[in-house]
Amino acid sequence: MRAATLCFLLLSLPALAQPALAQTRPNSRAAEFDALFAGLKAAPSEATAAKIEARLHQLWGQSIAPSAVLLLNRSTRELNHDAAQDALEDVEAALVIDPAAPEGYHRRALARSALGDFPGALADLQETLTREPRYFPALASLSHIAEAREDHKGALAAWQKLLELNPKHPDGQDRLKTLTRNALGSDT
Repeated sequence: MRAATLCFLLLSLPALAQPALAQTRPNSRAAEFDALFAGLKAAPSEATAAKIEARLHQLWGQSIAPSAVLLLNRSTRELNHDAAQDALEDVEAALVIDPAAPEGYHRRALARSALGDFPGALADLQETLTREPRYFPALASLSHIAEAREDHKGALAAWQKLLELNPKHPDGQDRLKTLTRNALGSDT
């Protein structure tokens, strides 16, 4: 109810200023994403990759309506304080405001997972990746959820896809070894 009321209030406010992304041509945005992902693949170190990741997160965030960003940020705080149902309500309100935002579906997957709704979480992660196939945070979540469900091969497959996009992901190779051992019984 709280989220529905907040959503109504946010929708009834005058339109907020569009993010800087609206002023950027779609072709230049796509080119920047392509260049960043190429840089991420070629990054010589985790530190370099982290800087590129930060820019990717910034670009993804710029495409979300500001009022939806507020709700998504609050949902993260709620998840961190074991208030998954409140987080879910806020994410659903954010998706009413901005149903095109891949991060909204990703955050809803996290909330659903925290509530034990793994089929719903997996459906939301699929929706995230349908909207943005290179959204590696969703691949990380997919791997962790699969691992929690003891789907070791699924966890490994998702992690391998993440590493194809982001080979220098923090602890990426260590997790790959662990997942490989769990899925196949060896590190090879």
